[in-house]
Amino acid sequence: MQDQLRAWADKYNDRQYFLEDPIAFPTRFAAELKRGGACLQDVEIAAVFAAHFAWGRRAMIVRDCGRLFDEMDWKPYDYVMNGEWRNDDSSIHRTVKWSEVAGICSRLKHIYERIDSLESMDVNRIREEVFGQKPDGKAPNKKINMMRRWMVRSDGHVDLGLWKDTDPDSLLIPLDVHVYETAKSIGLTGRNQKDIGTVYEITDALREVFPGDPCKGDFALFGYGVTHQDK
Repeated sequence: MQDQLRAWADKYNDRQYFLEDPIAFPTRFAAELKRGGACLQDVEIAAVFAAHFAWGRRAMIVRDCGRLFDEMDWKPYDYVMNGEWRNDDSSIHRTVKWSEVAGICSRLKHIYERIDSLESMDVNRIREEVFGQKPDGKAPNKKINMMRRWMVRSDGHVDLGLWKDTDPDSLLIPLDVHVYETAKSIGLTGRNQKDIGTVYEITDALREVFPGDPCKGDFALFGYGVTHQDK
């Protein structure tokens, strides 16, 4: 199974499978950054919101991310720092309201007035200070771990590799229902709870397959899902 996981990871760690995916938005700003048309904070903010919206059908996620960045005039850092955010109770994505987006923007503005990048913030700080959620020692923090994977991994394929001071070995697998069910079906975890303990167990199992880079295994689990979706 380890050889198969490596083969899936190598095949599906490819941008062609993620053109219609939330990561397409921070990827767009990262490309602009290379051309001098965006800043690191643009990429970070795009990653925050793309990860936050990443539940439901991918087409819906992409549509609603596009609506959000249209509102921002495709200048997320300027939008955040300007302080004039759309703030009403209409939905932007599923149960996410514009007022929730405004709250995240407000907290990001406060953060960027003190520091230049979110990289120095650990998962718990991002949970509390960016997303405004209460501390929860058992939470899997899927969207935050996904955002960190995007920003840290640097093999030049799908992930962006812009956070240079974070060790990829420290990343945790983004755990959603699909990842959990896939991991359990192939023996990466025997736990029944979808909590941080399961995140650590799956990440540790993937670290044995992908030493120093456990979140490369996220592409392997994606590949398993693609190859077994009709079975």
